[in-house]
Amino acid sequence: MDGRILEERHFGCNPFAQTGRSKLQNKRARLNQQIIKQMRMRAGAENLLKATSNNKVREQVVLELSYVNSDLQLLMEQLEGLNSSVDVYQNVQETSSIPLIPLGLKETKDVDFSVALKDFILEHYSEDGSNFQVEIDDLMDLRQACRTPSRNPSGVDLLASYFSQLSFLEPRFFSPTRQIGIFFTWYDSFTGVPVCQQNISLEKASILFNMAALCSQIGTRADRQTQAGLEDAIAAFQKSAGVLHYLKETFTHTPSYDMSPAMLSMLIRLMVAQAQECMFEQITLPGIRNEFFSLLKIAQEAAKVGETYSEVHQSMIQTPIKNNVPFFWTTMSELKTNHYNSLAHYFVSTALLDHHCKSSTQSQQPTETFKGDILCPFLQYEERRRIGKAHLQRSIMGHEEAIRTHSRCRHLQKLDILSDILQAGLKRALTKFEQNDKEDEFTDYMLAPDIISKTEKKAEMEIPAATKVKVKDLFQRLGPLSVFSAKQRWSAPRTIRLRLQDRDLGFTLKGDAPVQIQSLDPLCPAAAEGLKEGDYLVAVGDTECKWLGVSDVMKLLKDVDEEGVNIRVVSMLDSSSQPMVTPFTYSMICLAHDEDDKNPKSRKVAKKPSFLSWGLKNKQKSSSTLSLPNADYNGPWNRPCPTYPNSYNESALY
Repeated sequence: MDGRILEERHFGCNPFAQTGRSKLQNKRARLNQQIIKQMRMRAGAENLLKATSNNKVREQVVLELSYVNSDLQLLMEQLEGLNSSVDVYQNVQETSSIPLIPLGLKETKDVDFSVALKDFILEHYSEDGSNFQVEIDDLMDLRQACRTPSRNPSGVDLLASYFSQLSFLEPRFFSPTRQIGIFFTWYDSFTGVPVCQQNISLEKASILFNMAALCSQIGTRADRQTQAGLEDAIAAFQKSAGVLHYLKETFTHTPSYDMSPAMLSMLIRLMVAQAQECMFEQITLPGIRNEFFSLLKIAQEAAKVGETYSEVHQSMIQTPIKNNVPFFWTTMSELKTNHYNSLAHYFVSTALLDHHCKSSTQSQQPTETFKGDILCPFLQYEERRRIGKAHLQRSIMGHEEAIRTHSRCRHLQKLDILSDILQAGLKRALTKFEQNDKEDEFTDYMLAPDIISKTEKKAEMEIPAATKVKVKDLFQRLGPLSVFSAKQRWSAPRTIRLRLQDRDLGFTLKGDAPVQIQSLDPLCPAAAEGLKEGDYLVAVGDTECKWLGVSDVMKLLKDVDEEGVNIRVVSMLDSSSQPMVTPFTYSMICLAHDEDDKNPKSRKVAKKPSFLSWGLKNKQKSSSTLSLPNADYNGPWNRPCPTYPNSYNESALY
């Protein structure tokens, strides 16, 4: 079991398990393959259209091209439907909370590291690559498990472990001066468009995206009817935002649109907004005291949630994001903006209409401004009443607008619990208005001012420690990474017969592992056999000593007798003359191969230089409580969501 790291071996979910989420991911994978084939057909038709001058052929090609584009549009609509299927990810016991939006995992194709790594080990490190088959198998098993991670912290740790292994793998095998023939293919989470590169940065960035997506799914699945569940949801969404921010700052100019800076900025805002929403639910879970200042505090908290969702909605409607983000997401963010702003106005109106001054003398005295300056309280009864009804009107209008927004999206219409919550909020505001409406009142209502948002606990991005998890280098037997890396060039190992001469080896040793030869006597027997100043000592007899320091190596050499001992050394070669190799991004047509094609080297593809490069950067009810509008809904989250057409603009992907 040489090199097998059993204690770090991880396994993902069973890819054949028939859970709702696995079915969704399997369907996403099938759609990605179908999109590839249609894009290959479209590329072929477009090339033929450019090449031929025969009118009949051109007419036939144009007709076929229209069919292909139509099929591609249908596939895009199905993919958008999958991104809108939030019910699959919600907590199965959730009956009175507004659904949250999770990110779907990016899909990838299998990667066979075996041939390429063994060839590189033989050529670059001059060792038999078959001796590292166990380590290669462990690496491939770890990557395969990362395709179906479990939806819990263990799944996040699994992805983090693979990401850390990639940090070892990159300097060990991926040289800036050559490509080793390993192709990484990942599909865009929103459009299904594949990107294929030999650059390992695509692999690392995609794993980070999936870590953020998995955190969002964990947050969506949390039980938001308990304080512990809300704590878990808040932590998960903040970690998701942190990972996305780390991805945005570390990997710039990514070739996949779902990881572009504009899209990542929008996703970060979405995760922070959902964390802020969970914080609001955490505050209101025990109930809202029907007291003046308590109501104003809750109004500010609700306004803060509405403000964050307004920022999300504004980023979603910007070009080119609006062309690729599901319409469900855009309408949901707009709906929540109206809903939480309406709640804020309702709580302010309740504070003004239900809480009166105790005496006329108090009504003549000015009071200090409310915390946060959300409004300046008027103690005169009629003035408070007029402003309270103005806020109530804005609450009613906001709830009505949220319901209209809900009716515009067919996917939202399938979420019965959401409809019930919106209707309950509107009904409560209308009931309050009827209770305070007088037939003999003909006062013109003022327009209530906006409520300045404020929160005691602001949602923040949190980069989880899992992104920096420590793992054991699978290929540590190749030697210390600081010396034995892909950017260094080495001579083939040379065997030197070492003999004592007047109990002198003829040289001294220096450095940490591995040790180097220094102060070499040019007349000693070792020098005569080819030992050079600066050579690295990698073995003494049958003992590998790449990881041994000077004292350990000297212990091996002190017992050398007159017959001597064989040592193996390597020399570092000059690598400054090697040209830099520009990574390639492959066109979509070269990716349209069957899943059975496991040998990327055998593919005949047309390369083009990458156009995107990688860079690493109360008076009446003082003791009562209020609650948020909810609905008693016991139906399961198992209604299928139909697809919604989405305009597909390929030029907007990059």
